[in-house]
Amino acid sequence: MKLRIISVGHKMPDWVETACQEYLKRMPREASVEIVEIKPDKRAAGKNSEVVQEAEAKRIMEAVGRDLLVALDERGQEVTTLQLAERFSGWLSGGRDVALVVGGADGLHASLKQQANWLWSLSRLTLPHGMVRVLLTEQLYRAWSVINHHPYHRE
Repeated sequence: MKLRIISVGHKMPDWVETACQEYLKRMPREASVEIVEIKPDKRAAGKNSEVVQEAEAKRIMEAVGRDLLVALDERGQEVTTLQLAERFSGWLSGGRDVALVVGGADGLHASLKQQANWLWSLSRLTLPHGMVRVLLTEQLYRAWSVINHHPYHRE
C-alpha cells in the first residue's frame, strides 16, 4: 500500500521539509508515504473562494485517481492515535492506495468532501499548512508503530 499526502501548496520552509523527511524515511516499504504538491490556484480579480476551491478540487481529484480518499477537514472526525492505528490497519488489509488530501488556503471544495471515504480532523484549530504536513507524517508513522508494536508510541 502506498499513502500519498496530496497537499495544495508548495515551497514549504526548510523545517517542514526536514521534519517530514524524518518521518517519511522511517516508514516501511509496505506502507510508504509520498507527498504530492498541488499548485494553489491564484486569487485573481473576480475569483472568489468557491472558484478557487473548485479549480483546486479538479487538480486534486486528478492526483487522487482511484485511491481511497481521506479529506482532512477541521469539521471531520477527530480520533485518538489508537483509533487511527485501527483505521491504518484496515487500509493495509484493504489493498488500495490511500490519498490523504490537505486543502489550500481556501480549504476543500464541498464536492471533494462529499466524495471522501473519510473526513478526518487533526484538530479543531486552524493550523499552518506546514504544521499540518509535519503532524500528518508523524501521526502516520506513529500509527504504523502502534500496529507493529514498535516502542515509539507509549500508552
